Amino acid sequence: MANNTHSSTMLFTSEDIKRENLKQLLSNVSEALTERGYNPVNQISGYLISNDPAYISSHKDARSNIQQVERYEIIEELVRFYLESK
Repeated sequence: MANNTHSSTMLFTSEDIKRENLKQLLSNVSEALTERGYNPVNQISGYLISNDPAYISSHKDARSNIQQVERYEIIEELVRFYLESK
């Protein structure tokens, strides 16, 4: 009897990878802010509105990590997620 196991190749677009990296980044920043006693929604919103990195704690390199992504990319992903989840 022949072995019917097939392996299939998963195809990921650069957009998929970018979105997944952004989700992980926001999760890590949120965790770092929570560990420091901050409300992550308030702090990340403040950063996105003002572009003031002081809203993001440097704990666990959260500040330097979030600054590696353009703010408009974060906003686009948040809006996309919100609209797709409706």
